[in-house]
Amino acid sequence: MNATKAYATKSFTVIVLFMLIIGGAVSAGIYFGLKKLALIFAPGSEGIITIPGINETFTIQSLADVTHFLEMATTQYIAYIVIFTILVFLCLGLILWILLKLSVGSLFGNHVSMPDEKKGRESAEGAKKKDYVEKRLEQERQKRLFLHFISVLQREGRLLDFFAEELSVYDDEQIGAAVRSIQEDCKKSVDKYLSLVPVIDKEEGDVVEVESGFDPNAITLTGNVSGEPPFTGVLRHRGWKAAKNEVPKLSDVQDASIVAPAEVEVE
Repeated sequence: MNATKAYATKSFTVIVLFMLIIGGAVSAGIYFGLKKLALIFAPGSEGIITIPGINETFTIQSLADVTHFLEMATTQYIAYIVIFTILVFLCLGLILWILLKLSVGSLFGNHVSMPDEKKGRESAEGAKKKDYVEKRLEQERQKRLFLHFISVLQREGRLLDFFAEELSVYDDEQIGAAVRSIQEDCKKSVDKYLSLVPVIDKEEGDVVEVESGFDPNAITLTGNVSGEPPFTGVLRHRGWKAAKNEVPKLSDVQDASIVAPAEVEVE
């Protein structure tokens, strides 16, 4: 509504000023045209000039008649014809302003009176797109965190170099020495960021009891599983969980798929 009111006020001012200028210009044109026409007639032409809006007829036969005509035209014309002409243009401008106000008002009204269902549907679609984008960003972030942690193990323990090495060309003693060094360095990195502790703090081979309501993500049941918990079985693997979760700081790289950069020694 405020926009409609502001538009109506501004358009009214512009239209009135424009019509006043047009009306004045037309009136001036008529005025000077009649003045020029009166000067054309020579004495003795018996020409008759009738000015619209003034109930008086002039027969110009001498210079005195021309002078009298001009005096009347410059006084009575302004009092009648000019005012009438300007009023006509103002009425036309008012009609134009009313038409513009109605058309623009209905346009703003349709925009403001948008159905609530359409607004709700647009809002729901926007929220759905936002959730999809956030989900994709989170997936990319998790993928990058995984690759980044692998790059940490490579940087501090040379883990990927060990996996890519052809071990068949080395004897067991050489492999054992290399594995010991890699294991120590990688263990330091894992303890630094995760600090792994067992899910079930018992020795492998011990008999354990799995209570009802256990977390299937934390304990995997194998063997003869039937019925309802509690279950009794032998611990085959203690499992691992992170006592702390300090995410390594992501580095600013152009290609997030780079796990370890190539090294070139410039000679």
